[in-house]
Amino acid sequence: SPVALYLAAAGVGTLGIVDDDDVDLTNLQRQIAHTNDRVGTPKVDSAEQSIADINPDVEVVKYKTRLDAENIMEIIDGYDVIVDGADNFPTRYLLNDASVRLRIPVVSASILGFDGQLSVFAPYEGPCYRCLYPTPPPAELAPSCGANGVLGVLPGTMGMLQATEVIKLIVGVGEPLVGRLLLYEALSETFTELKVKRDPECPICSRDPDSISDDEMGQFPDYEAFCAG
Repeated sequence: SPVALYLAAAGVGTLGIVDDDDVDLTNLQRQIAHTNDRVGTPKVDSAEQSIADINPDVEVVKYKTRLDAENIMEIIDGYDVIVDGADNFPTRYLLNDASVRLRIPVVSASILGFDGQLSVFAPYEGPCYRCLYPTPPPAELAPSCGANGVLGVLPGTMGMLQATEVIKLIVGVGEPLVGRLLLYEALSETFTELKVKRDPECPICSRDPDSISDDEMGQFPDYEAFCAG
């Protein structure tokens, strides 16, 4: 949610928000677009209200649904940049594959515990998410949000960095994090940058986008939702 607020404040004209969940009291320590009086309200409605309070000129397109192979192409088509804040691997791979097909850059961030990571996946300009993570880890090795928790301010830290990358892409300034993975460690307050290369054997971005079928997108075992990171 922080990234949406900062993009609204920056004057981004249209923001699409995808979330099938309702505001819960446990969300409030980290999702600052929501407030106590909106508990039980759809998150897309709550976020729309917060965005309007900051900048009423922003058009908010709400999708109260979960992304899947049947709706993702229709939902993301037409946007200039995709902001990935998904909390599970299946959605991240599905989003990656669809973005490659549509040639839309993805500003991806993930958090777990006291750590965060950020990168920009620009189709055919740099690596995609599958180049970085060819396969998701087994479910038993991926700690859940409930098991590991998340430092409440970390979504804000990573959200601000995501908003910065989105603005750079839209305006065409600076050096977006294409081919670079930024790691943030809150306990030591340090940033580490790693280089990421395109995989010439990547099952998705090594191919022509028109050759990627609907049936191939997001294909992996049906993992349960867990924190990406």
